[in-house]
Amino acid sequence: MKKILTVLTLTGILTGTFAGALAVPAHANTCLDTRKMVSSESKDGRIMVFKMRDGTTWVNHLQGYCPDLKFMGFAWRLQAGDTNVCENEQSFQVLQSPEVCVLGKFDAPTTQTRAAN
Repeated sequence: MKKILTVLTLTGILTGTFAGALAVPAHANTCLDTRKMVSSESKDGRIMVFKMRDGTTWVNHLQGYCPDLKFMGFAWRLQAGDTNVCENEQSFQVLQSPEVCVLGKFDAPTTQTRAAN
C-alpha cells in the first residue's frame, strides 16, 4: 500500500511539474513583421525605434548594450521563411562588428497623426 501511495504521490508531483512547464504564458511576446518596417534606429545602443508602414512606432529596450549599433546597420538572424521578430527572443548582428544584440521588451506602440494640408 505504501508503494502505491508513493507512486501516486510522485506521479502527481511530476504531472504538476510538467503541466507547469508546458503552461502557456499569461502574456505572449509582442512580434513585429520585418516586411512592414520602414525604418529602425538606435541613438544610444540601448533603445531601438522601429517605424512601421501603418504609421505606428515601436520602441524596444534591448537586453544589453550594443554601442556599435549607433554607427552601423544590422542584419536580423531569422529562420528561413520567417519574417517576424519577437521581444525577448530575436537577435541581430551589428554589421562590421562582432556584436550580437537581443531584443528586449517593447513599449506600447504610438501612432503619428498627420497634419491636414
